[in-house]
Amino acid sequence: MSPGWPVELREGPVRLRPLRRRDAPVWRAVRAANASWLRPWEATSPEGSGPAPSFPQMVRGFSREARAGRMLPFVVELDGTLVGQITVSGITWGSLRSAHVGYWIDRRVAGRGTIPVALALVADHCFGTLRLHRVEVNIRPENAASLRVAEKLGMRDEGVRRAYLHIDGAWRDHRTFALTAGEVPEGLLTRYRATQRTR
Repeated sequence: MSPGWPVELREGPVRLRPLRRRDAPVWRAVRAANASWLRPWEATSPEGSGPAPSFPQMVRGFSREARAGRMLPFVVELDGTLVGQITVSGITWGSLRSAHVGYWIDRRVAGRGTIPVALALVADHCFGTLRLHRVEVNIRPENAASLRVAEKLGMRDEGVRRAYLHIDGAWRDHRTFALTAGEVPEGLLTRYRATQRTR
């Protein structure tokens, strides 16, 4: 069992928790309502899409990987309503102790500060509980909303990775933003909240 899973993380109206099978109807509805809005940002397979796993298969796969310490797949709730997901993936141990984070959110609640809080919560969990050294996010240069998330959190811009990830039918450039545990000894959420109070 991974020391960092299962777990729930919370800050104000934002709650992160494991995905459950009974989430299927709401999850499917939110994804369907946001399909065209999310398409430009979500990874695709260069071989084309095969049959998608069933929702129970997806939940089982996520749970298996989480228990093995390779990922942390969270549902994002706002005021008790499922509005997205945030997933820590590619967890690497040993001398690297690093991971990357991806997320999506319902367009109807975008821009309310939910994802910056969610990302700060998972980063603090990675640094504090898992004792990871580094967390990164990779964002398409055209994704202005996600670039603002990285900016709000004070993540370090490490430059462009050319043709980094296959998205929406082609290999796309991404900008990499990262933090190490030593850069936020007070915790990322604490630092983010302090910056919000001074604005």
